[in-house]
Amino acid sequence: MKKIFFSIIFFVFTQIANAQCAMCRAVLESETDNSMAEGVNNGIVYLAAIPYILMGGLIYLIYRSRKKADR
Repeated sequence: MKKIFFSIIFFVFTQIANAQCAMCRAVLESETDNSMAEGVNNGIVYLAAIPYILMGGLIYLIYRSRKKADR
């Protein structure tokens, strides 16, 4: 039951979350060309993805070392 509740909350809040701060949004909305907005959004995605990749790699290494120790 808890898993269902948290997954619903996760999906609801990710739908209404914005990736840009108010200042970035104001600057990018006033610009006529969308290339700068795409660049800022890509930068945000890259900055957010790096910690998840590093933590995933660390968890995988710990998992692999524990599996090796069990054998």
